[in-house]
Amino acid sequence: MSTVVGLGGAALAAGLLLGAAAAHAAPKGYLETIHRHSTLTSSVTDNGDLNPYAIVVAPVSAGRVQKDDVLVDNFNNLSNLQGTGTTIVLYRPSTKQTILFAKLPRTLSGCPGGVGLTTSMAMLKTGWVIVGSTPSTDGTTATKGDGCLIVFDPDGKPVRVWSGAHVIDPWGNMAVKDDGATATLFVSMAGEGLPSPAVVDPKTKLPVVVKKASVLRVKLTIPDGKPPEIAGETVVGDGFAQRADRDNFLLGPTGEALGADGTLYVTDGLDNVITAIPDALTRTDSAGVGKEVTKDGLLAWPLALAWTPEGHLLAANGKDGRVVEVDPVAGKQIYAQWIDNDQAQSPPGNGDLFGIAMLPDNSGFYYVEDDVNTLMRASR
Repeated sequence: MSTVVGLGGAALAAGLLLGAAAAHAAPKGYLETIHRHSTLTSSVTDNGDLNPYAIVVAPVSAGRVQKDDVLVDNFNNLSNLQGTGTTIVLYRPSTKQTILFAKLPRTLSGCPGGVGLTTSMAMLKTGWVIVGSTPSTDGTTATKGDGCLIVFDPDGKPVRVWSGAHVIDPWGNMAVKDDGATATLFVSMAGEGLPSPAVVDPKTKLPVVVKKASVLRVKLTIPDGKPPEIAGETVVGDGFAQRADRDNFLLGPTGEALGADGTLYVTDGLDNVITAIPDALTRTDSAGVGKEVTKDGLLAWPLALAWTPEGHLLAANGKDGRVVEVDPVAGKQIYAQWIDNDQAQSPPGNGDLFGIAMLPDNSGFYYVEDDVNTLMRASR
């Protein structure tokens, strides 16, 4: 009897130890489950455009686009001048085919300064594709124009251009609430009052910081079979840091992610922080830079943002090759994974990452490596 009890106790103790070990080994978050990285395609086009920025996964099939296709745009031209890219490529995961989705001329009526496609890109459920332009003629902010937002039909044809007082260099990846007949876009604007990189702060010896970057909410109506129309514009955030940069064109708020409760999360790379703008869908005024969620730590110029299934944020670092997972409710940085460890940069991967987007089944994410002009996939 006692022997049986003893064996049961030993088994129970062993089970508890195994359970404790398993609990201890459980992933801290989403990134710890990602182990595989693969190259999918090049973003370089027949005209030589390069430097991939935005990534958008198609929510619907329309025109030349099939649901789950991946759209990637280019910010540089053949001469590697920033703010001069005019092309969008389309990668089809089902066939591993890459095609040219759109190619624009260098100048476009209604787009001040010309065309230089940024990480501001979205595809609506109605099939329309919207892309931001922050243009230059010499690859620096010395010749920067105010840019615009360009609407494409699902065959890659530009059909509408939006510019105006609030549209000053659309820069960051868009957060979107899409209800079909109406939609709301959030776009960071990072160019107001920004001088040439030759204008430096005498204390830091770096280009001057101008705290005029903003987040614009654009409400759209989408008439049946017709391009979207702007129904209203509201600046919901302002006073973010921005500055010119010879290597990165400009630095300013880039990542945007809309929470289920209407909170908009924004990355501010210069201040190395993620902030939160409450009531972003309904507010009628600016929240300034919002409330700090998390700062410094694993962050290194956080750029684009994406949601994990668990409600965490993935932030692509611009200053190293890591993606950082953040619990925005707890304000806690959970984990960082080095997805680009190119030793040619210091630190490894510095300047290589930008756009990020989740796979449709949430089993991983897409990202770009600017140094080799490729679309990548990270998966379990």
